[in-house]
Amino acid sequence: MMHLQRPILKTALRFLVSGAFNTGVTLLLYWLLLHFLHYQWAYLASYCSGVLLSYLLNTRYVFRARHTWLRLATFPLIYLTVYALGALALRLSVGYLKVPEAFAPLLSIAVTLPVSFLLTRALLRPDRHPESR
Repeated sequence: MMHLQRPILKTALRFLVSGAFNTGVTLLLYWLLLHFLHYQWAYLASYCSGVLLSYLLNTRYVFRARHTWLRLATFPLIYLTVYALGALALRLSVGYLKVPEAFAPLLSIAVTLPVSFLLTRALLRPDRHPESR
């Protein structure tokens, strides 16, 4: 049983490492954009950039999946759901919990991380029987 859990643990670890890198890049961009844009627009722009970086990291490093046009087209659709959830968490954090705008995305990340992993894993999981195609 333990040998069956190792691949998912390794994948989850790679997901966390790439996610931490992506989060750092995205947060830096968000903080930079805060100087020029309203916090929701800064979040949108940095989030979209993060989705593209996430696709590259997840296909090449985390899940080691093949790049396909269908996956590329579907990936942002999955993250629209994650974005909506994150934007709601951001609004509640800033508007109701009075979390400073610069730190509110951290709460958003905590809410969206598990959803992001499950949806990304479902999309990028390698084919179980590639020889049947």
